[in-house]
Amino acid sequence: MISRRNLFARAAAGAALGAAGAVNASGVSRVAMAALPEPAQRDTPDTAPPLTPPDGRPYNPVVTLNGWTLPWRMRDGVKEFHLVAEPVLRELAPGCTAHLWGYNGQSPGPTIEVVEGDRVRIYVTNKLPEHTSVHWHGQRLPNGMDGVSGLTQPAIKPGETFVYEFIARRPGTFMYHPHADEMTQMAMGMMGFWVTHPKARHPQIAEVQRDFCFLLSSYDIDPGSYTPRTMTMTDFNLWTWNSRVFPGIDTLNVRQGDRVRVRIGNLTMTNHPIHLHGHEFEVTGTDGGPVPRSARWPEVTTDVAVGQMRQIEFIADEPGDWAIHCHKSHHTMNAMGHEVDTLIGVDHRGLAARINKVIPDYMAMGERGMADMADMEMPLPENTVPMMAGRGPHGALEMGGMFSVLKVRKDQKPGDYRDPGWYAAPRGTVARAVDAPPGAQSAPAPRTAAPSSAPAPEPLRVRKPDGHGHQGH
Repeated sequence: MISRRNLFARAAAGAALGAAGAVNASGVSRVAMAALPEPAQRDTPDTAPPLTPPDGRPYNPVVTLNGWTLPWRMRDGVKEFHLVAEPVLRELAPGCTAHLWGYNGQSPGPTIEVVEGDRVRIYVTNKLPEHTSVHWHGQRLPNGMDGVSGLTQPAIKPGETFVYEFIARRPGTFMYHPHADEMTQMAMGMMGFWVTHPKARHPQIAEVQRDFCFLLSSYDIDPGSYTPRTMTMTDFNLWTWNSRVFPGIDTLNVRQGDRVRVRIGNLTMTNHPIHLHGHEFEVTGTDGGPVPRSARWPEVTTDVAVGQMRQIEFIADEPGDWAIHCHKSHHTMNAMGHEVDTLIGVDHRGLAARINKVIPDYMAMGERGMADMADMEMPLPENTVPMMAGRGPHGALEMGGMFSVLKVRKDQKPGDYRDPGWYAAPRGTVARAVDAPPGAQSAPAPRTAAPSSAPAPEPLRVRKPDGHGHQGH
């Protein structure tokens, strides 16, 4: 729930604040604190409706998947925002909550939306147990506002409030995150989106009917625990969109024929090939700005590298429920262990019977693959989610992590972002089992070669090439 109360600001304090933020990010005095806009807070993981701008120049607002947009206060022609860096509780999916660090009650923090040419003033209050800062990733701004503690500003100590002030110079999609103890603070979930809308029609920026955004983040949280392991470099077990894992990620609901934009920012420790089913798209923007039309091409998958943003656009002209997901298959699973042996082809029957004498609840699994786990209703450890989960109209989806569904409907009303339910496919358009025609013979069994006294063939040996500079990869 979002709450915001208007405060009466003192003219003298307001003038002091404007002067303090003119060149460098700097601390805010106790007197000036009385003039700050009260920070908005939100503690639910639902997708908030787009925030129609109450004042300032108009724009087409974005929808932050499982997130929200930060309200502002207009003061003397300046848009004022208030971010609070603080410990938060974030529900990753029903039944799984993480102790993270974030902004204004959530991780990631709220999306900031402004218009090209706006002067913005952002107050940052630190309620963390250590110092922090905020880096405005991808922005053109004065050096003293770049948010690198120790280099461009002093760190924001616990209990302090700093102010950043600059002009949003160019339209595009950006991110914000700490540049202080970055490994810990980003691993704990401190990040957010920033969207600068164009001030007028732009030759490289099309008008769209639906505009979504979400951040990619990852965590290493053992089942039964709540706090991420901040020292993990590669072996994360929860891959999230806006700190949510499937089936906790909301769907992207659009009207057939809509031009749809999806903005994706990556602040994990690895790349993510994002794949959309049923449609072709173009990459129309990066955090460096709009991509010239002459440099675009049709795609169905685009790789989003670490620290990058990719903005894709397409016409949603195919009705249905279309998967959108990271194409690294381990990134569409939840709470998976990385040291589990592959047991495909292993006959557990005799072994399982013997183990059951000692462990009555033992169940054999994995000899036919992992799909059985999606249908098993085994007791789970406290505070975790099944490795593969979610159910659709035809059974188990067997997904997790970075997975959602684009729902395209002819009767979805303009501006309506509600989930329309599962797609009702026209008769005869769903893959189905084939009945064997009458009199058909089954395929012959494979012939078994007669025993031979010939020596067994040498096992296949593979030698990794060397001498080409690939050692250690």
